[in-house]
Amino acid sequence: MLSLTFIRENAEAVRTAAAQKNAVVDVDRLIELDGEVRSLKSRIDELRRQRNEISASFKTADPSERPALGAKAKAFGAEAAEAETALTGKSDELNALLLRVPNIPWSGAPVGPDESANVVVRTEGTPRQFEFEPRDHVALVEMNDWADLGRITQVSGSRQYCLKGRLALLEQALMFHAQQKLAAEGFTLMTVPALARPQAFVATGHFPGHEEEAYQIEKDDLYLAGTGEIALTSLHTGEILDAAQLPILYAGYSPCFRREAGSAGRDVRGLLRVHQFYKLEQYVLCEDDDEVSAAWHKRLLANAEGLLQDLEIPYQVVETSTGDMGLGKFRMNDIESWVPSLGKYRETHSCSTLHDWQARRANLRWRDGDRKVRFVHTLNNTALASPRILVPLLENHQQEDGRVRLPEALQGLMGGEYL
Repeated sequence: MLSLTFIRENAEAVRTAAAQKNAVVDVDRLIELDGEVRSLKSRIDELRRQRNEISASFKTADPSERPALGAKAKAFGAEAAEAETALTGKSDELNALLLRVPNIPWSGAPVGPDESANVVVRTEGTPRQFEFEPRDHVALVEMNDWADLGRITQVSGSRQYCLKGRLALLEQALMFHAQQKLAAEGFTLMTVPALARPQAFVATGHFPGHEEEAYQIEKDDLYLAGTGEIALTSLHTGEILDAAQLPILYAGYSPCFRREAGSAGRDVRGLLRVHQFYKLEQYVLCEDDDEVSAAWHKRLLANAEGLLQDLEIPYQVVETSTGDMGLGKFRMNDIESWVPSLGKYRETHSCSTLHDWQARRANLRWRDGDRKVRFVHTLNNTALASPRILVPLLENHQQEDGRVRLPEALQGLMGGEYL
C-alpha cells in the first residue's frame, strides 16, 4: 500500500495511477476518511487527557465537589468510548480503501488498458525454420508416452496432467539446473508450502481482488498459493532487519495452484494453463533505494534470461503496460518464449519491482545507518515454472522422427543428447 502521507500530498498522482491500472478506488473518500480518523484520534486523546486530569485532582478536591467531578469524568469517558466506536468503523473503512490503492507505476511503463499495450523491448534468438511439419507438444508427449493427459481427468478433472518416464525426469532436471544456477548467484534455496493464511495473500496484494483465483480450504481458514512469493513475503513480517542483513535473496520452490477463474476456453489443450504446477521463484528484500531495487530488477531479469538461453529457446522481453502489470507493481517485465505450434511468443516468466508497496502491507522493515526504521523494497521473478516451460522446450527441439534433442546444458543431467 501507499502511505497516507503520500496519498494526501500526491492525490492527483494516485488518481492517475488508479485510472492507468483500471483500479476502482475512491481517492476523495479515502482522504476524507483519513481526516475524520485523525480528528477522532485527536478528540479521543483530548477527552482522555481531560478525564485523567479530573481523576488526578479528585483526591485533593473538596468532598462537596467530588460528585460533580466524578460525573464529569464519567461523561468524558462515555464520550471517549463513543468516539472510539466511531473510530473503529472509520478506520476499518479507511484500511479497506487503502488496500485498493495501486502503486504509482514507473514513468517508462507503457500506458494502456491491458496486454495489447505491452511493448517488446528486445528479441533474443531466432525461431527455428523446420524442414518438416512440426508437432505441437501434445502430439509429442502422446507419441512418446511422456504424459497422461486423458486418464488423469477421471481423477482430478480438467486442466490436470500426469508426466511420465523421461519427461517426468526432465521436469526435475530443469528445476535442479535452475536451483544450481541461482545458488551460485548467492540465492538461498527454499522449499515453501503452498498453504497460507488469508493475511499472507493480503500482504502480497493478491487479496483483496483476486480471491476467485485461489483455492480455499474453508475449514482450516487457508488458501492454496499460486506462487512461492506469498510465503516468502511474510517470512520476515514484524521483524526489523539490520542493514547488514540486506539484501536477502531467496529462491523459493513450491507446488502452486490456480483456479484459472475467468479463463474458460483459453489454452485448454495440453500443458500451458493447468491448475497445479511447480515454480522456482526469485525473491529479493533490499533497502528502499530506487537505484538499488532497479539494479536488482535488472539482475533478476538477467537470471531468467540466462536460464532460457541455457534451454536454447528463442524469447522476447516485454515492458508490461500499466493496465496489465497489476495493482502493486512499480515495474514489470514479462519474458515470452517462442511456441512453434502457435506461431507466437507466450509468457513463461515475469519480473516485478514493487518498491515498498508490499512491505507496508506485510510490515517488512529495516534499520538504516542512522538507526531510522524504514520499509524495504521487494522484488520477485519467475526463474522457472513447469509444466509451462516444457511446451516451448519440447516444440523448439523436436526432431522429424518425434524425438526431442536436449539442450547441451541438460544433457549431462539427463544422461544423453535426446529425451
